[in-house]
Amino acid sequence: MTRLILASQSQWRRELLTAAGYEVECVPAHLDEPHPLSLGDLEAGLIHIAQLKARTVARRGVRGLILAADTVGHVGGEIFGKPVDRADARRMLQAMSGVAHEVLTGWCLLRTTDGVSLTGCEATAIHMRPWTEAEREAYLDSGEWRDKCGAYGLQWPNDPFVTGLRGSAANVIGVPLERLAQVLAEFPALAGNA
Repeated sequence: MTRLILASQSQWRRELLTAAGYEVECVPAHLDEPHPLSLGDLEAGLIHIAQLKARTVARRGVRGLILAADTVGHVGGEIFGKPVDRADARRMLQAMSGVAHEVLTGWCLLRTTDGVSLTGCEATAIHMRPWTEAEREAYLDSGEWRDKCGAYGLQWPNDPFVTGLRGSAANVIGVPLERLAQVLAEFPALAGNA
């Protein structure tokens, strides 16, 4: 079983990785993240933030294979992270209603024994059907929007609002599991005695 140090306090990422068979220890980075467009390019910015998180955790003396990620929604040129409040969540849900949008996750795997790291950015395209105002308000009342990128938690494959998905459903939750498994298979030494 591959042991990963997750540079996050996200219960969703932890549950996803554990269900996929990884042994997970959460060590949140707790840093002030720059805006993902601070480097000019969204994908490069997300990868940069993931690298910052991984390096921050490594500097604390944590030993092993560190996985860090940063996930955002991208809707019509606007970037959606986690909503700050209900009004922000409503704004995000209104923007996604009835349109296609993308969820991007920049990721970094860092091996602390020698500082070797691998990075990437995965994109998943999602199409949502239009929401009624009553559906949106009921969802906001449920509190499910809290701590979720774009204010929405995907329930794939039986999601009542998503009509199409191209790419990794796990990526929407914040970890591109398929790509992670591929990277670990291609670079088995990375998962070894880290």
